[in-house]
Amino acid sequence: MQESGNLREFHCVPCRGGEPTLTDEEIERFKPQVPEWQVLEMEGEKRLRRQFKFKDFATALAFTNKIGEIAETEGHHPALLTEWGKVTVDWWTHKIHGLHRNDFIMAAKTDKAAAE
Repeated sequence: MQESGNLREFHCVPCRGGEPTLTDEEIERFKPQVPEWQVLEMEGEKRLRRQFKFKDFATALAFTNKIGEIAETEGHHPALLTEWGKVTVDWWTHKIHGLHRNDFIMAAKTDKAAAE
């Protein structure tokens, strides 16, 4: 598994069901590039989660739409919860019921979008 380089610069690769989820060691290698993301387990599946704060609902909604555009481009889609002044983003790979390298790529791209 290739992990050198900036995850923001990589693109998602199609993931098939049956592929292994990332090991704890692999997660620890990718985590420094997305330090503000939590690794959590929900319904038996590991996910990446981060909450982004904004000044109002319109700004939060614009960010949600920006993440939607990136997700469509990469062919990998998050769970998004948009509320007044905040957006919660969860990345995980449904087909393998856990974390894949694509999730870390998308978390890094989400961070980049938030910084713009």
